[in-house]
Amino acid sequence: MQSAPATHDELKGTARLEAFSDGVFAIAITLLVLNLQVPHVEANSAKWALASALLHQWPSYLGFVTSFFTVLIMWMNHHAIFKFVHKVNARILFANGILLLITTAIPFVTGLLSPSRISNSISHT
Repeated sequence: MQSAPATHDELKGTARLEAFSDGVFAIAITLLVLNLQVPHVEANSAKWALASALLHQWPSYLGFVTSFFTVLIMWMNHHAIFKFVHKVNARILFANGILLLITTAIPFVTGLLSPSRISNSISHT
């Protein structure tokens, strides 16, 4: 019994999928920085007011760095896996899509758990 002939999609290499995925990873990493806020400091404040305000936001920076490295590790593993994948089929596309779905949610989760957002919501209640 012969197997069914390979479809056009199954014969394609992985370059197009990898390029698309790299773009999604890059955008997800870039969106993380939008959760960082520039602190408001009056022009005539003390000499170290800006440094103090930035230091006060350290939990946001920790969240940014943690999420950045999470996406980076996911991208590195994606890259490593595709060293072994030579052809794309529907299962690989679907699995890759699920991974990208999770990846694109990371900036949202980072923003949701941002200490500044939490403290703002507590002060408004």
